[in-house]
Amino acid sequence: MFAKLRTVWGIPELRKKILLTLILLGVYRMGYFIFLPTVDQEALGQSLQNLKSSADSGAGQVLQIVALFSGSNYGNATIFGLGIMPYISASIIFQLLGSVYPPLAELQKEGEAGRKKINEYTRYATVVICILQSFFWVKMLRDGFGGASGGSVFLSDYDTTFWHIVAAFTMTTGTVFLMWIGEQIDEYGIGNGISLLIMASILAQMPLAAMQFIKPALDKGVRLGTDTGIEKLLLLAVLFVGVIIAVVAMTQAVRRIPIQSAKHVSAGRRMTAGNRQFLPLRVNQAGVMPIIFASSLLLFPYFIFSWLNGLYVPELAPGEEPGLFKGFLETMTAAFGGSGRGLIYNFSYVGLIFFFCYFWTAITFNPRDISDNLKDYGSFIPGYRPGIRTSTYLEHVMVCITYVGAGFLAIVAVIPTVVATWMNIPFVVASFYGGTGLLIVVSVALDLVQKIDSHLVMRNQAGLLEKEQAVG
Repeated sequence: MFAKLRTVWGIPELRKKILLTLILLGVYRMGYFIFLPTVDQEALGQSLQNLKSSADSGAGQVLQIVALFSGSNYGNATIFGLGIMPYISASIIFQLLGSVYPPLAELQKEGEAGRKKINEYTRYATVVICILQSFFWVKMLRDGFGGASGGSVFLSDYDTTFWHIVAAFTMTTGTVFLMWIGEQIDEYGIGNGISLLIMASILAQMPLAAMQFIKPALDKGVRLGTDTGIEKLLLLAVLFVGVIIAVVAMTQAVRRIPIQSAKHVSAGRRMTAGNRQFLPLRVNQAGVMPIIFASSLLLFPYFIFSWLNGLYVPELAPGEEPGLFKGFLETMTAAFGGSGRGLIYNFSYVGLIFFFCYFWTAITFNPRDISDNLKDYGSFIPGYRPGIRTSTYLEHVMVCITYVGAGFLAIVAVIPTVVATWMNIPFVVASFYGGTGLLIVVSVALDLVQKIDSHLVMRNQAGLLEKEQAVG
């Protein structure tokens, strides 16, 4: 392994790409700790602590989920407080519109020029979403998270409308800068910039999440049958290793479709027999995107029901119980807020994951194009005529294997909720070490290694994953 790393470092172009990527990630981590000067950080920390320790901890857990998937820091109000989530949300919007809005669909078919135009629209939408989310966040800071901190967490000299606007636009500028960092990594660095930003945030928070679980065990002692029992530590460790193995296996898994090349006449009028090859179709074609999309959309029901629950305050006579509608709002707020998660949230989560798996596969995998390419190169799938029958067969195969990939993602996604409830451990710990957080880190790391391998293969060097691929 060290010999391969020396080989990677010995390639000047690849070394520059890796160094630039590390420098930009370092800049991101530095901005992660640059606080907004208008906010009392101690009051904010106490407010969030009250949220997490209160009986209704839904808002606190929602903030933890947002921080997990957006690469943000909601524990402190920083210039990168919004993270990269607004850009992800804008990307989701344009991906969805591309399948139902004809002008965008035409842009997607224009190749590189169309992609650049869509990226430009995505940037504009990101700025709009940033402004809306930053003003919402400033409002929460001004209201003290519904009174959790006893009032506004802004410093007294800066608790004015002007400084609230300044704070909102500062956070918007921070997210736009993060978007620029991600694009620079895409163009001049190595790997997917946005994914690397999210992975860096998750890796940075993993040690803190571990301490939330390990420190009480060290303080109280590790004994069987307790909240910090050794059986929980062992089970979490086994789950950690098991998820890594499963993610690697599913990410590398492919369905190999046999392809037969037709006989052809070479330049010397010699008949050359056709070769038998394979077309690899990835089982998890959508990667980790369905989980990110589903988690992003499931944040909205909580905020909507919470907002409606706060607005609807019926006038009750002494001893009268709240009405059915009020009870419905409270139930739905708890169901999507974290503390009351159960079947409603998990079924919604699984349903959205399956939807986005098929949706993402549909927009990234075109069986008709593959069928036409095979026909142009004189290749065919044995037993299927070139053209419509081949594309129909490929579509059927992709539907079947996507179901398997979506099922795997759904299992990984609900693991944190099940583990947190069953083992009575913090949800954030289960998210990092037994589910979505670990899935994102492993998937992005594998993608990064594959991109490094592509540079090595172009220079006739052995790839980092050569042995693993040879065994597979």
